[in-house]
Amino acid sequence: MKRTHLLFGMILLFLGQANGQSQETSNNHLLTLSLSDAIATAHDQSPAALLARHTFLTGYWEYRAFQAEQLPALRLSGSLGQYNRSLVALQDATTGAFNYVGNNTLNNSLSLSLNQNITWTGGTVSVTTGLGRLDQFSPESRLTWSSSPVYVSLSQPISAYNSFRWEKKIEPRKYELAKREYLEAMEAITVTVAGYFFDLLLAQQRLETAKASRENTAQLYAIAQERFKLGSLSRDEVLQLELKLLNDDLSISDCSVTEQVAMMRLRNYLGYNETVTLSLDAPEAEEALMLPYDDVLEKVFDHSSTLLGYEVRTLNAQRAVAQAKAAAGPSANLSARFGLNQVGRDLPAAYRNPLDQEVVGLTLSLPILDWGVGKGRVKVAQSQAEVVEAQISQALASLRENVALKVMQFNRQGGQCEVSRKAEAVGRDRYAAARERFLAGSTGVTELNTAQSEMESAAIRYLQDLAAWWQYYYAIRQMTLYDYLNQTNIEANFESLGKIK
Repeated sequence: MKRTHLLFGMILLFLGQANGQSQETSNNHLLTLSLSDAIATAHDQSPAALLARHTFLTGYWEYRAFQAEQLPALRLSGSLGQYNRSLVALQDATTGAFNYVGNNTLNNSLSLSLNQNITWTGGTVSVTTGLGRLDQFSPESRLTWSSSPVYVSLSQPISAYNSFRWEKKIEPRKYELAKREYLEAMEAITVTVAGYFFDLLLAQQRLETAKASRENTAQLYAIAQERFKLGSLSRDEVLQLELKLLNDDLSISDCSVTEQVAMMRLRNYLGYNETVTLSLDAPEAEEALMLPYDDVLEKVFDHSSTLLGYEVRTLNAQRAVAQAKAAAGPSANLSARFGLNQVGRDLPAAYRNPLDQEVVGLTLSLPILDWGVGKGRVKVAQSQAEVVEAQISQALASLRENVALKVMQFNRQGGQCEVSRKAEAVGRDRYAAARERFLAGSTGVTELNTAQSEMESAAIRYLQDLAAWWQYYYAIRQMTLYDYLNQTNIEANFESLGKIK
């Protein structure tokens, strides 16, 4: 009689818990998500996606700045309100004596210039117009205007390091690298979301299994008690069911905590608050999909940031060598200026009958004795370039091994999923048969518990194999930036990303 009351009380307790959970769910917002929904949400609103976008913006604006440097630049410059009241030392040309005279002037000037960098030569050409005004207040008041209606200037380094030419080689590759790194960062988010998704899916599956197991065990326990009274079941078998009932309670408690932690982790990553309860739909694995190693490796070389990053590192090392060689050798700079200028007491006079101006000069720098400093810097740069080349060669070998491992794991996992899915179906059928035999009295509790445990293990194993299949797939997709299921490249609208404020 006491056991009947105990069983009745446990059933009421279970119903009360279920009722409380249903009320809690009604107060929350239940959101059903598929794996693709979770990935799309993470790409759209997760903090990791925001970080990836702003990291890309750094490379985007660096490339925009490089492009702007290739275009003519219009610049207004001036010197306004330069007032000078001081004593100035003047030397007599005949006697050599110094005399100090008072200086009381106000100087203003403006110039407007159009500048253009010459990429292939490393020089700069500019077209400028300028106007100046000098007010002299003592010893007599005098106003002088000076104008340069137009003049053309050229500054051309000779045998020098050409930064413009190297930037033209490197900056487009750096921008392409930034785009690929952004796509890979978004695919890394996909891999993370898939992990959190299946963690929660497994936790929910374990919790549902534990609840179903307890409900089923409670029914069998009630039947076992009646059969024990009739003498058709031993006390040991009744105690086995009672112990399993208690273990199911403990399992529900443990699984509930695990499920709440997994729920919180996925919910926070997707940017939802605690009022949202996630219900997940398990995806299916494309078990027939097999990836050839050569095709995957080719796409890694063509699409991923890895080889492009190596290319940028190589170009930077070559640039450092060129810069060191240019600094160690002779250098020269040709500067030339051709145009018109004039001065006058009033503004119109400053533009009347302008005079020619021509300025041409060549500056030289030739190291005679530097005690091997320049040569040492060249050797250091060359050594560093060789180190980069060796590191790249080693990294390529590791990359090939990694691709081979990922492809092997993925191709193997399809077969694992098929086997575990069949094992799950067999486990369900075996447990159903064992339960029927137990109800008919032809089998014992031990065999029934074994069948139930194997059924539950098979269901969990299938989900674990399914999770591994998708994670292997998304890892390969991140490496190749190619979607094998839809047979398309992973792309993004980078111009729209560049407009983020």
